[in-house]
Amino acid sequence: MRLTLHTDYALRMLMQLAVAGDRLVTVAEVADRHEISRNHLMKVAQTLSNLGMVHSVRGRGGGLQLGRPAKSIPLGAVARALEQGSALVACFPNGNGACRIVPSCRLKGILAEAQEAFFSVLDRYSVDDLVKRNPDLHLILEGDAA
Repeated sequence: MRLTLHTDYALRMLMQLAVAGDRLVTVAEVADRHEISRNHLMKVAQTLSNLGMVHSVRGRGGGLQLGRPAKSIPLGAVARALEQGSALVACFPNGNGACRIVPSCRLKGILAEAQEAFFSVLDRYSVDDLVKRNPDLHLILEGDAA
């Protein structure tokens, strides 16, 4: 299974915010640290904010921070929420439906089971698991920003 860029960027943003702790982090800072599009990250931040995973402070001196403790943000919940519109194969919801064997195919059920197994593994981990006791990550993401 391949995650969309939206989900990939969301996970990176959540890690950055977890490393920052209570410090507000701007979208520009996340974009610069990860060398990714600010415009795309604005959409990611909005999505995470709507899900309650990120809190946004507007205005001068504003930025983003985690909307709840990193321990309470399961990776599976992030992936499910952001991947819900992404079809694994054509016959899945939101797929193009261009499959002639749908009436007699058993593959869809097997792939759905495999996809759920993928999410189940992610459910066992939180954002905190990605950042705790990871000084190299903290150095890369925070550097002298703290």
